[in-house]
Amino acid sequence: MNDEITRLARGTLLPAFDGASAPRWLLAELERGLGGVTLFAINGNVPGTESLAALTAELRKAGDVPLVAIDEEGGDVTRLGGHLTGSPYPGNAALGAVDDPALTRRVYRSLGAELAEVGVNLNFAPSVDVNSAADNPVIGTRSFGADPALVSRHAAAAVTGTQEAGVAACAKHFPGHGATVEDSHLGVPVVDAGLDLLDRRELPPFRAAIEAGSRAVMTAHLNLPAITGGVPATLSPEAITGLLRGRLGYDGVIVTDALDMDGASGATGIPEAGVRALLAGADLLCLGAREYEDSVRAMLAAIGEAVRAGRLPLERLADAAERTRRLKEWLAGAGPAAVDRPAGLEAARRAVRVSGEPPSWSTAPLVVELESAGNIAVGPTPWGLGPWAPDAVHATGTAEEAPPVLDRAAGRGLVIVLRDAHRHSGQRALATALLAARPDAVVVEMGLPVWAPEGAVHLATYGAAQANAQAAAERLGLAPEGGARAAAGHG
Repeated sequence: MNDEITRLARGTLLPAFDGASAPRWLLAELERGLGGVTLFAINGNVPGTESLAALTAELRKAGDVPLVAIDEEGGDVTRLGGHLTGSPYPGNAALGAVDDPALTRRVYRSLGAELAEVGVNLNFAPSVDVNSAADNPVIGTRSFGADPALVSRHAAAAVTGTQEAGVAACAKHFPGHGATVEDSHLGVPVVDAGLDLLDRRELPPFRAAIEAGSRAVMTAHLNLPAITGGVPATLSPEAITGLLRGRLGYDGVIVTDALDMDGASGATGIPEAGVRALLAGADLLCLGAREYEDSVRAMLAAIGEAVRAGRLPLERLADAAERTRRLKEWLAGAGPAAVDRPAGLEAARRAVRVSGEPPSWSTAPLVVELESAGNIAVGPTPWGLGPWAPDAVHATGTAEEAPPVLDRAAGRGLVIVLRDAHRHSGQRALATALLAARPDAVVVEMGLPVWAPEGAVHLATYGAAQANAQAAAERLGLAPEGGARAAAGHG
């Protein structure tokens, strides 16, 4: 019986590892039936496509059809090389701005095809959160928008496109992270919504993703007092078994968001959080970026102890194993699709919104890019117009920086590049100071265009991916349309 418990428990785990090759302990665990792995750019798992393909081949050799998962949303959250150069796909906010579900499907099919080519078979995307809180620190441009109907049609298109490429989609973050103003990496955000509001706002995109056949859904570490009574959704039977399984009728694989996040395990530790997630109805446990061999052993011990104590029914583990088996069976029979990178640039170009008439410059303008702290999910991804502006100025975002910038811009045009200025008072202060002296300056917003200075020529890209930057550079005449990107941007 103990061997059976351990076998079933091992199949629920998605640990991480360090480096671009599989360590011996990981290969041994895969041979024993480990569910799979999660790849992280910060761990050095994704140095390049050739090495990643070799790594995943090594994983498959050890584990037959292991789940090889990654966070590849396109846009600002990118791992497949985009963390080094910026993604060639613009991300959900831009796709929502275009609002062409057929194009969203093309973009996600191409993204899925790129993942399939390197042996990744489970993508923790799309984010189908309805971004109803403008100050949301963790979703923002990762969302298709603030309208549940719009998000729903693009959720279905993204799931369909991903899975046409033979990669399992994973709609996230259930039951919806868009109404929060806190980051669940750092605590337990509260969504103060009853069932009626959830039904109108958060749940429609998940229904659409489920109807489109999403093979996986990821839970969020959110407290919904009216539903979960103070417990994070990832650990709540009312959220997972009651709401997702019962009310929405979902019978596919349920994956937790990373259990190393404070929102899940800050009060209990990762092993106990894993046991509670399984009890709540989750099937796969994403452990987190720094959870290696010791974490696997601790999880196996905690799950085994919970089963032997009668706290976690063995049938619950068997149920998780059966859903995972069905997912792997689907993956084994899935076919490939063709990469279509032009879809990404087409979407980025169509997403650009311009207020006013951009000037024509006889000499290259000075580009000033204002710092914008990302979040843990986004990471240090390159962004900005720097590849098309070699002498670009990088500013931290204070009004005191205006005089030296104005001195450098004397006799030439000025472009002010912002990113989520509505969330950064320093960006707004410096932009306002520069525009007071240079009302002819052009403002480029590479986040959500919630704040815009009155009267200025304004470009909104709805994202900071490489594709978004190129589209903006083309509209400003900094790059010829169809031209190649000059070089990597700054972090």
